[in-house]
Amino acid sequence: MKVLVTGGAGFIGSHLVEALLRRGDQAVALDAFDPYYDPALKRRTAERLAAAGAEVVEGDVRDPALVARALAGVDRVVHLAARPGVRASIDDPLTTFDVNVRGLLVLLEALRARGPGALVSASSSSVYGGDAVPPFREDQPASRPLSPYAASKRAAELLCATYAELHGLGSIALRLFTVYGPRGRPDMSIGRFVRAALRDEVVPLLGDGSAVRDFTYVDDIVDGVLSAVDLVAPGGGHEVVNLGGGALHAMREVIALIEAATGRPLRVERRPPAPGDMPLTHADQARARARLDFRPRVPLAEGLRRTVAWAQSA
Repeated sequence: MKVLVTGGAGFIGSHLVEALLRRGDQAVALDAFDPYYDPALKRRTAERLAAAGAEVVEGDVRDPALVARALAGVDRVVHLAARPGVRASIDDPLTTFDVNVRGLLVLLEALRARGPGALVSASSSSVYGGDAVPPFREDQPASRPLSPYAASKRAAELLCATYAELHGLGSIALRLFTVYGPRGRPDMSIGRFVRAALRDEVVPLLGDGSAVRDFTYVDDIVDGVLSAVDLVAPGGGHEVVNLGGGALHAMREVIALIEAATGRPLRVERRPPAPGDMPLTHADQARARARLDFRPRVPLAEGLRRTVAWAQSA
């Protein structure tokens, strides 16, 4: 099977490309190397992917001609390219929607031009927004997004559903819950906390540490994405599936676990909670188990130990 992974040199994308290659698939990694975070980090990752046998294509998912070329001979698409970040979306909603919605639309049009396609796309737990009733089930309304980022991801889900109805697209949108692990985005909380502990730096903590997240280790996420790649098929309609780690932890617990994993205290500076952030995320896993046989294996303490080990050696 030949799989195109947009955002393929990024955090989740690079782990997915490696997993595809390990199981014998062909992988094309399309990445814009956007300066949202240091492109040099992703370029080093891309070099490793190319050395492992992946085809690396530099370019923007909003470029119709480039996307059409990248799709040549491809059997499945995993769409991870996005402008992430709740707070970044509040500061710059135009870019968030341009990348997350128009970029997806360019990809959908390229798939439509080829005939019925099959797409796995990354959505977010943030879509549950003000409607959220824990544990979050995929059939909840998700009609009150709390940030432009959340709204863009919900709009992307609806676009996929429309193309499934009109054009025979097979679509699975995966709502990801707080993914962490080696090569994590530098702006994400766990990465920032680990670096601060190792460097004895002060790091901001938004709120009082009581916010609860359903943390999911990147290897578990990749297992779920691979199952979705194997399940999705042209003409298969559209569905939404949660991918969450199944264990809830407050940020103050995360800080304690990072201190244990690094052997160093973490110096935090408390700041007001950020607008748009949800106080709790909690995935209902029933559909993921039934449809994808998704069973997260890595508890938070172990995942943090692996993340710290990677950070120490990077």
